[in-house]
Amino acid sequence: MPAPYPQEFREDVVRVARSREDGITIAQIAKDFGVHEMTLHKWIRQADIDDGNSRQDS
Repeated sequence: MPAPYPQEFREDVVRVARSREDGITIAQIAKDFGVHEMTLHKWIRQADIDDGNSRQDS
């Protein structure tokens, strides 16, 4: 099993995803950073929870 991504890397990718410009998709950001789109969605969801911004809109 591959080693998990470093926390700093995850935080950077989430920061980029949250501040993306209109027209830039999560899928494109995930591809640019070499992670799976669902992985990035999970990281964003976890960051929302960690920041106290959990959303109930699945």
